[in-house]
Amino acid sequence: MKPSYKKLFVVCMTILGLAAACSKDFLKTQPYGSTSASTLTNKAGVEGLLIGAYSMLDGIGGPSDIDGTPYSQSVSNWVFGGIASDDAHKGSTDDDQTDAGDIEKYQVNSANLYLEAKWVAEYTGIQRANDVIRILANITGGPLTPAEGTEIKAEAIFLRAVYHFEAAKLWRNIPYVSDSVSYENSNYYVPNTDPVWPRIEADFKFAIDSLNATQPEKGRANSWAAKAFLAKVYMFEQKFTEAKALLDDVIQNGVTAAGDKYALVNYADNFDPSKKNNAESVFAVQMSVHDGASGANNGNIGDVLNFPYGGPTTCCGFYQPSFSLANSYKTDPATGLPLLDTWNDNDITNDQNLGSDEPFTPYTGTLDPRLDYVVGRRGIPYSDWGLMPGQAWVRAQAQAGPYIPRKFLVSEAQSATANDLAGGWGVNQASSVNYVMIRYADVLLWAAEAEIEVGSLDKAEDYVNMVRNRAAKPETWVHTYIDNNDPSKGFTNTPAANYKINPYPPGAFTTQDYARKAVRFERKLELAMEGHRFFDLQRYDNGTGYMADVLNAYIQHETHINGFNFTLLNGAVFVKNKNELYPIPLHQIDLSVHNGASVLKQNPGY
Repeated sequence: MKPSYKKLFVVCMTILGLAAACSKDFLKTQPYGSTSASTLTNKAGVEGLLIGAYSMLDGIGGPSDIDGTPYSQSVSNWVFGGIASDDAHKGSTDDDQTDAGDIEKYQVNSANLYLEAKWVAEYTGIQRANDVIRILANITGGPLTPAEGTEIKAEAIFLRAVYHFEAAKLWRNIPYVSDSVSYENSNYYVPNTDPVWPRIEADFKFAIDSLNATQPEKGRANSWAAKAFLAKVYMFEQKFTEAKALLDDVIQNGVTAAGDKYALVNYADNFDPSKKNNAESVFAVQMSVHDGASGANNGNIGDVLNFPYGGPTTCCGFYQPSFSLANSYKTDPATGLPLLDTWNDNDITNDQNLGSDEPFTPYTGTLDPRLDYVVGRRGIPYSDWGLMPGQAWVRAQAQAGPYIPRKFLVSEAQSATANDLAGGWGVNQASSVNYVMIRYADVLLWAAEAEIEVGSLDKAEDYVNMVRNRAAKPETWVHTYIDNNDPSKGFTNTPAANYKINPYPPGAFTTQDYARKAVRFERKLELAMEGHRFFDLQRYDNGTGYMADVLNAYIQHETHINGFNFTLLNGAVFVKNKNELYPIPLHQIDLSVHNGASVLKQNPGY
C-alpha cells in the first residue's frame, strides 16, 4: 500500500520542523502546487491523505533533505537501534557518514543531522495523521458512511501513535501533537515536559476499540496490530501485568489484516519479498520498487548503504555485524543451548585480515542456525549469490570487521526476474523487502518477559522454546550449494555449518534472574540486525545501569581483538544516565523559543 503520491498535504509547523524552512506567512498562503483543504474534504480526498500518512512509515517522503540523505530516517533504525548497540558497526571508513559514527561511539550531540532528520520524519508522519483527522471532521454527507469514517479516523490515530512511539523510543521526552494543534489555534508551541506515554496509550486504545479485525489491504493496521503496539508500549513502561493481558489475547486470538491466525513461519520467510505479509507479520511497512515512484522511493531506500561493497549490489559496506554478535550464536556442543555467560570469551573463526584468495576454513564448532541468515561470513553460502565473500567482494574489514549483513538482501534470482531489487547505485539499490515493525516472534518473547515478571517461569520457557523450536528445523537451515561455482543449480541437504540448537529442557527456568537472562539473549539472537537491540537494552535498564554495563563490555571486547584496530570505538564510553536517550535536536530547541525561552527542554547530560 505504497502510493507514488506521497506529498498530498502537509501543514508546515515551524516549532516542530515539519518542513526544511517555513514561516508563519507560509501558513497563511496557499503554496504553489499544493492541494487546498476544501478540495480534500471528501471521501477520495481523505482516503488519499490516509495513504499519505501511511507512506511516511518508511521515513521517506517528507522534507527529507535535512542532511541530504534518507539513511537517518530509515524505519529499520539501523543507526539508532543497530550500530548504537552491540549488533553492528557502521562500516565504510571513519570519515564517511560521520554523524552515524558519532552515534556509534556515543559522542553524539544535539547538532547531529541524523537526529534532526529523524525527528522531522516522525513529526511529518504525525502531522499527516492529524491532517486526516482534521479533514475528516469537516466532511458532511456524501458517500462516506459513519463506519468508513470511524475506520479512517482509527487508522489515522493508530499511525499518530506509531510515530509518537518511534520518537519516544529515541528521546522519551517529546511533545505530543494532537489534531487540535495548529497555527490557527495559536497553540503550536508544544512542550516536551508532559508525560507522553499516557497519550500514546490512549491513541492505541482508541485504535483497538475502533479498527476492524481484518482489512481489505494487507498493509493496513487492524485491531490486533494496535493491541500488539499497546503491549509494546506497556513493555517500555514496565507495565507487565497490562502487557501480559494483551499479549495473551494476541497469542490466542490474533490474526493478520488478511485474517490469517498469527503463527511462526520459516525464519527466512520474514525477509523474503515473495512471502511478505505472512502469518508472522503483525504490522509491516510495505516496500515496493519498479512501481513508478521516483528513484525507487517506495522501496527501503533508508537501508541502501547496508549491502556488501562490490558484491551483490555496488555499495556500501555499512551496518556490518559485530564480532560480539557473531559470537552470540555459538551453542553448547552438549546441549545446543546458548552460552549465556561465556559466548564472548572466544571469537568464532573469521577471516579478518585475510584476502579473498587466501585459504580459510570456517568455524567448526556448534552454532545456532540463525547466524547464517543474520550474518554473511566467509565460506558460507550468501543466499544464491555465491560463497561469501565471493569474487571481488570487498568489506570494510579495517573499520568494521569481517562480517556483512544478510537479512534484508533479496536473492540474485529475485533481483534478476522478480523486480524486487531496483539495482544500481544510490536510491536505486532499494528493494521490496518489507520492514516488519512487529512480528509474531517478537510478541512471543515479550510474553515470555511478562510471564517472568508477573506470571509463570514455565510459561515463559514455553514461549522461548516456541521460537527456538522454529529455528531447530533442519529443513529451514542454510545448506551447501550443489556446485559452489554455480549457485543457480541450488542447494544440497547438507547444512552449511555445524548447526546445533535445542529448546530449553523442562524446568530450566528455575529463577527469575536466569529466565531474564535467557529471554533477553533469545531476543538478541532472534531479532538481531532488525533495529531493536538498543531499545531493548534501554527498557531492560530502567535506571539500573544494565545498558551501560552491557555496552561498555562490548566496547572493551571489540577494541581488544587481535588484528582488528577499530579506531572508531577507541576511547568510546557509554555514559550511564545519559546515552540511554538521544539529545533533542538543537535546531528544534532553537525553533521552540517563545517569549524568550525554549519550550523544548534538552535531555539530561547533553
